[in-house]
Amino acid sequence: YTILSKVHSDRNVYPSAGVLFVHVLEREYFKGEFPPYPKTGEISNDPITFNTNLMGYPDRPGWLRYIQRTPYSDGVLYGSPTVENVGKPTIIEITAYNRRTFETARHNLIINIMSAEDFPLPYQAEFFIRNMNVEEMLASEVLGDFLGAVKNVWQPERLNAINITSALDRGGRVPLPINDMKEGVYVMVGADVPFSSCLREVENPQNQLRCSQEMEPVITCDKKFRSQFHIDWCKISLVDNTKQVSTFQEVIRGEGILPDGGEYKPPSDSLKSRDYYSDFLITLAVPSAVALVLFLILAYIMCCRREGVEKRNMQTPDIQLVHHSAIQKSTKELRDMSKNREIAWPLSTLPVFHPVTGEIVPPLHADSYDNTSMPLMQTQQ
Repeated sequence: YTILSKVHSDRNVYPSAGVLFVHVLEREYFKGEFPPYPKTGEISNDPITFNTNLMGYPDRPGWLRYIQRTPYSDGVLYGSPTVENVGKPTIIEITAYNRRTFETARHNLIINIMSAEDFPLPYQAEFFIRNMNVEEMLASEVLGDFLGAVKNVWQPERLNAINITSALDRGGRVPLPINDMKEGVYVMVGADVPFSSCLREVENPQNQLRCSQEMEPVITCDKKFRSQFHIDWCKISLVDNTKQVSTFQEVIRGEGILPDGGEYKPPSDSLKSRDYYSDFLITLAVPSAVALVLFLILAYIMCCRREGVEKRNMQTPDIQLVHHSAIQKSTKELRDMSKNREIAWPLSTLPVFHPVTGEIVPPLHADSYDNTSMPLMQTQQ
């Protein structure tokens, strides 16, 4: 059911709707379209990139994706055709660019989408494989091994690969370039029989609890995938289309003309004048008047209601005023006496070195120095 084809000029392919379609653009084929390598005896390994678009349009159809990891690897067109495109030939223009000579070669790929009798399959499961990139999963050998493992677990009569999507297209982050980390890929498969008990194990309350705690669930059939595919069982999606109630409503398409709503009547040019004086009073005058009244009240309390020194003295006993006056006079007399006395500076504040010559000057006092004024600190050595 998965169509793998190699590129040819004006090639016709016939994929089925709802089944994975893969088309490989091989660099080896396009090498013959460009001039030979300038050095004789050496194998040509020109960097070649591809550009794909729907004929007459700048991009591809919505269901068709393209990937090429490096200019030295093959390009891959892949996707799942839709039922709406059945019977309509889709012409894809493929343009190859030689990055050494800047020459181009163009071919057409005609995709004729066929209808599948068993589409859509009622039971669909989507797996998230963590150790694969999308171009690795698109390889026929790897995809065949995965479908074989799913068939052993599911045991269906018909099994189709419906779609493959990179984790980056689902909002995933670009992995770090360490330890050969992969971006991950989603693979959707469909079958005609209900899901097996192994696939239903992820719905157990114990496994749901482990997934909520970011722990690996216990799946009995995981060992059949673990040798080659590391599946994140917490991200598996099981869809049973037989239990889904169809909510499709038939859309009645009209002629594209709006219903007649009568003659358009624009507003009159003569607008009535409006008086904004009341609005001014409410928004500016009233708050300003209230603020002015509050300011006057505060000024009266702060400036006009002061008691003063005289009132304080009248309310104070005479004996307390005499004591207070005596203390002030004594304090003033002591301060005047302290200004007139001359006391030598403490030795700790005298310079140890001469400010000009830099010689050591011992801070010793003369013999006539009054010993009564000697500071408590001893002579510095």
